Amino acid sequence: MSAGRQTGGPVTGAATSGAAATEAAAGAAVVQPEAAGVVEGTSGGRRRGPRNSSLGPVGLVLAGCLSVQFGGALAVSLMPRAGALGVVTIRLVAAAVVLLVVCRPKLRGHSRTDWGTVVVFGVVMGAMNTLFYQAADRIPLGTAVTLEVLGPLALSVLASRRAVNALWAALALAGVFLLSGGGFDSLDPVGAAFALSAGVMWATYIVFSAKTGRRFPQADGLALAMAVAAVLSLPLGIAESGSKLLTPTTLALGAGVAVLSSVLPYTFELLALRRLPASTFAIMMSLEPAFAALAGFLVLSQALSATEALAIALVIVASMGAVRTQIGRSKAGAAKG
Repeated sequence: MSAGRQTGGPVTGAATSGAAATEAAAGAAVVQPEAAGVVEGTSGGRRRGPRNSSLGPVGLVLAGCLSVQFGGALAVSLMPRAGALGVVTIRLVAAAVVLLVVCRPKLRGHSRTDWGTVVVFGVVMGAMNTLFYQAADRIPLGTAVTLEVLGPLALSVLASRRAVNALWAALALAGVFLLSGGGFDSLDPVGAAFALSAGVMWATYIVFSAKTGRRFPQADGLALAMAVAAVLSLPLGIAESGSKLLTPTTLALGAGVAVLSSVLPYTFELLALRRLPASTFAIMMSLEPAFAALAGFLVLSQALSATEALAIALVIVASMGAVRTQIGRSKAGAAKG
């Protein structure tokens, strides 16, 4: 949504990023963990699965985060071959094909409002991916994901409306200030603008992820939205890359990006959310800028300065704090109810 959750995640009514993955509904859990209540609790409010089984789900979430961000790093390395728009096209088309084959969504029995919701969801998903990859083509991956995550963070702060969120907002702004070096001219203002715009799309994605999850069963809505995003991205990718998209090496690497950034994370997150509290999942998603920085360093040799590392840490702390505040507010509301 999202490297980041630019991939988006499974929309099952208990939507799960980010960035950066493409379509990851994990982003929904980041700022709206209560939306995953059907995963976190059953009737009576008890978690499914024994408490001592949490190590497995935690490992799955971490594996999903690593997969998303290393998929993003692979996508950046593919850009010299196919361009940013070409990479987006290959990834979305491959992910759409996989999801349509696996989910086999029903096309009948849906209202105009249902279709309108899923189309908007697809448009937002495509825009989120396109903007993020444009950012990753210009600035380091860890920095791009850190700026992108400000979108869900802002949504969380605004949704909570608690005074403590002023602290989380201040920490996030301090992190952005450090990343920019006191001015975005030292960072590449165009890349930063793309990353921030991707964050806005991520926040919008979260809203429509929840709406789509309520209107379509299982991951049907995600599969259909992914198809919309793929169709919309196809002309852009062809215009930029043309026949380069059909090069065997490019197709193979693009398929690898789709698997790492979409197929594996979705599978891991769906399995994890059956046994892991949504609140824990949401907090873990806040660590994605760190995973992105690690992937950027190992795959792309994008080393961080001490100042940049501190900036990313501040945004991560702000994100985790905002999530915990939202969780506390949700639990308090449930107790009153």
